[in-house]
Amino acid sequence: MAMSRYLNVFGPSKGTKSMSLINAAIRKGVQQGVISTQEIILEENRRLDQLSGQYYGTGSYWWVIAAASGIGWGLQVPAGTIISVPTDINQILSLVV
Repeated sequence: MAMSRYLNVFGPSKGTKSMSLINAAIRKGVQQGVISTQEIILEENRRLDQLSGQYYGTGSYWWVIAAASGIGWGLQVPAGTIISVPTDINQILSLVV
């Protein structure tokens, strides 16, 4: 049985929503202006896990930035890509449960 990379972030929980639903909710929230973000232009040799560490104190929330930016699951995104970084991680985590 495969282990989810998200167990370290959320822990196994019976009421946890699927990641695809959470990602869709994040993207929709950003598009509708419900989730506040800061837009940045990705610099050369920067990865989403590094941005996550900078903004949230841990690289584990790279997927939040990916979902908010609508860029998929890649940790490496080309330089010059406009990235939407949600400003309040607690707002995102409230979507999980």
